[in-house]
Amino acid sequence: MIDQFKELLKSLYPVKTKYELIRVGGNNDGGYLLPDDLSGIATCFSPGVDVTATFERDLLQRGIRSHLADASVAAPPDGLEVASFTPKFLAGVNAEGYMTLESWVRSKAPSNWWNGDLILQMDIEGSEYQTILATPIDILRRFRIIAMEIHNAECWFNNPIAWECINTFFAKLLDDFLVVHNHPNNNCPFIEVDGILIPTTFELTLLRKDRAEPEGYCTQFPHPLDQPNVMNKDDRPLPKSMYGDNNE
Repeated sequence: MIDQFKELLKSLYPVKTKYELIRVGGNNDGGYLLPDDLSGIATCFSPGVDVTATFERDLLQRGIRSHLADASVAAPPDGLEVASFTPKFLAGVNAEGYMTLESWVRSKAPSNWWNGDLILQMDIEGSEYQTILATPIDILRRFRIIAMEIHNAECWFNNPIAWECINTFFAKLLDDFLVVHNHPNNNCPFIEVDGILIPTTFELTLLRKDRAEPEGYCTQFPHPLDQPNVMNKDDRPLPKSMYGDNNE
C-alpha cells in the first residue's frame, strides 16, 4: 500500500503551465490561487458559503457571477450579487436538504443555455469525495477550473474500502485535469505515514487538460501569492513528500 500511497502523492505534484497563477479572494481562508485563464468563463458554482465570500466578490468584479449553495445559512452574504442561492448541501444523492452537483449544474446551467466554461470552487468539509464520485464525467468537463479544499486525509488509511474510494476520487479528477496548485491549510495538523509527512487538509487547484500543457513542476512552496488560512499561525509549506521526487 505504501507504494500506491507514494504514487498518489506524486499525482498531486503541482505543474507549471503557460498561465501564471493569480489570487482570487481574500488574503486568508476563502482565497484561492487560480490560473490566469478566466476569459470566457460563464459562471461559477460555489458550494459552501462563507460569511465574507471574497472569492465570489472578486469573480464578480471580473464579470463572473456565482451560483451559491449551502443549507447551513439562510442567504448569501449581505450585498453580494449572485446568480442564485440554493439552501442545500452537496452530496452524492438527491435527498431532503441535499443535491448532487449534476442536478445543480443541469438546473442552473442547462446545456442548451451554456455558452462558456464554468468554475467550481468547493469547500464542503469532506463531502467533496462523494460529490465528485457521483458526478458524471460530462458535467466535470464543463468546469475549466476547479478549486477545492481536500479534507480528512488522516482517514484515507482507515480501511481498504476508504483507500479505494480515495484512489478513485483522484483518478477521476486527474483523467481530465492538471494539478496547478497545492497548498496546506495551516489551521490543520500534518500526519506521518511510514515516514511520509502529509497535511490532513489542503487546497488543490485544477485546470482542465485541454487548456494547457504541463511546462515542468512548481518548485516554490508556499507560492509567493499564498497566504495562511488563519492569520495567527505561520503558513505551512507543502512537504517534500508531495513534490520532491519530480524536482530532483
